[in-house]
Order: sequence, then C-alpha cells, then structure tokens
Amino acid sequence: MPHFSISAQFFSWIVAAYPITAFFSGIIAAFYVDKYDRKRVLLFAFAGFIIGTVCCGIAPDPFFLMAARILTGLFGGLIGAQVLSIIADVFPYEKRGRAMGTVFMAFSVASVFGIPFSLYLARIISWHAPFILIGILGMLLIPFIIIYMPAMKSHISGDRSIPVMQVVKDILHNKSQLMALSLSAMLMLGHFLVIPFINPYMEFNVGFTKEQTPLIYMVGGTGAFISSSIIGRMADKYGKLRIFIFCMMCSLLPIFLITNMPAIPFYAVLAVFGFWFIFSTGRNIPAQAMISTVVNSSQRGQFMSFNSSFQQLFTGIASIIAGLIVSQDTQGRIIYYNWVGYLSVAIVFSTFFIARNLAKRQDLK
Repeated sequence: MPHFSISAQFFSWIVAAYPITAFFSGIIAAFYVDKYDRKRVLLFAFAGFIIGTVCCGIAPDPFFLMAARILTGLFGGLIGAQVLSIIADVFPYEKRGRAMGTVFMAFSVASVFGIPFSLYLARIISWHAPFILIGILGMLLIPFIIIYMPAMKSHISGDRSIPVMQVVKDILHNKSQLMALSLSAMLMLGHFLVIPFINPYMEFNVGFTKEQTPLIYMVGGTGAFISSSIIGRMADKYGKLRIFIFCMMCSLLPIFLITNMPAIPFYAVLAVFGFWFIFSTGRNIPAQAMISTVVNSSQRGQFMSFNSSFQQLFTGIASIIAGLIVSQDTQGRIIYYNWVGYLSVAIVFSTFFIARNLAKRQDLK
C-alpha cells in the first residue's frame, strides 16, 4: 500500500483479483477436467501459475500487478480442485479425513515459513522478492511432479461428451451438491473477511512492528501444522460432522478478539492467533471430506472444480467486502475492522446449519 500509494479499497481489489479470476477459470475448466489425466491438468495449471507469479514479482506499477494477479488466477483456479480430486480418488471416505489433514498441513507450513520469510524478504530487499522466490521454487518442483507423480486416469469414463448445460442442471437439481458448494462458499467468505487487513491492523492500530507481525503466522501456523493431522484422524474416528462443529465453534471467539484487539501484550496476541489458526484450519478438514461425498469418481474432478471455484469467488468477495467496510483515519489506522469481525462470526456460525443438513442428506457421521 505505501509503495504504490494506494488506498485500502484498491488494495482489497488487488487481493481479490486472483480468487475472482480463479473462480471463472475453474468454472470453465469444470466442463473439461474429467476428460483428461489429472496429472497433466495439474502440471499445465502449475506452469501457468508460476508464470503469473513471476509477473507479479516484476510489476512496476499497481495496474501491472493487478493484471499479473489476474493471469495467476486463471491457472491457480485449476490447482486446488485437482489436488482435492486426486485425494478423493485415491482415499476411501473412511480414511479421507486423515488424507485431507495431511494436505492441509501445507497451509500451516506456508504460515510457519512462507509468510514470515516473505515479509522478511520484503523488508530487507523489496516486496517483489517473495514473488520471484515462489516462481523459482515452483520451477524446481515441476520435475518432481513429472517424475514421481503417477498418471491419474482411472476416473475417465468411456463417454466424454456430457453437454455443458447438463452438468449445470445436474448440480442445480442435486440438493446435496448445492449444500456442499454453499458450505465451501460460506467457510471461505467468513474466514477471508478477516485476512486482508490483519497486517495493517496489527501494525497501525495495535502498534506492533514489521519484525513482530511475522511471528503471528509462525506461531499460528505451527499450531495448525501440529493439529491438522490430529484433527484429520479425529474426524475419521469420531465423525466428520462432530469434529467440524467443534472446530467451527472454537474458531468464533478468536475472530472477535482479533478484530477488536486493544493494545495488549504480544504473547497474548500470539495465543489468540494460535488458537484461531488451529480451529479455522481444523474446520476445513472434515468439511472438505464431507463435501467430497456428494459426487462419484467419474465426475469428481468436475465437481471439485466447481467447489474450488466457489471457494475462490467467495475469497475474493470477502476481500472486496472487507475493503468496502474498513477505512483509514488521518493517522493511517484501520477503522471499522470490528464490523468485519462481527460479520465474519455470523457467517461462520451459519455453516453449522449447512453442514448439519448436508450430513443428514448424505447419511454421514
């Protein structure tokens, strides 16, 4: 924001550019992904994602950055759906919670290492540096995917000519699939309302330095990293719905505390964020396992593309809504962030009713 002298509202649009574009690319891809080897689709998407990320890293002005975010989103919209589809194809429902938990540990690693290290690079070099580093790491990973990941073709059916409108009609007339998409959408909307302005709020309002704020992600991410596998196993053992409700309810109080945080000791801030990271990540693990049951294998990539697309869309909408609500005073402090928190709590709590109805329709525990 200070580098390009842009407002909080314009910043929220830059944040939103990626997920909203990913929504449209994911929706378009949903009609085609189940016709191809999932490995090839993943490689194609990952290569495009790397190119877009590097373009972000060389952006000379905010408009070029916006365009680069859009390019990255075009390919990024495919990646998440392919990963979740591969998991659902390989693991039966009884073991899917553990598998989802393992994959969601990647988000925790990103928090523990990725975000703090990126903030450090931005401080000592430039904000461009993290994007360039991600591009380099992505290029190094592609050969490992090519060599070690097997072909994924078991889902391909003999008849590949399903009309586009028939796919849409199938989803619109399937209440379980509509509920599953709604659950994903509301979880993303509630969570990402809070995310875009955490750093500015902690720095400009609560008074912590750029050296301290990365510790928030390190502590929170470490907690989520340790707990993700445990929560996944608990979901398999005690029931996905039960663990989802527990994690969802436990995540509400930290949202309120984060968005209404006064000047308190930093160790208390770390405790609040650690608690929030654990249970906000934890609620997604059983939720995605439940969502994966509403479609059979031959159409799973297609549906998961829709699911991933809706996640991206509502992530972007959350950023835009947050940007419309918050403002900055003359000292640069973020105001009305507490309103964002109240809205987030209400939306996250609404997922209780969606998840309960979905579990009842699918006869899930």
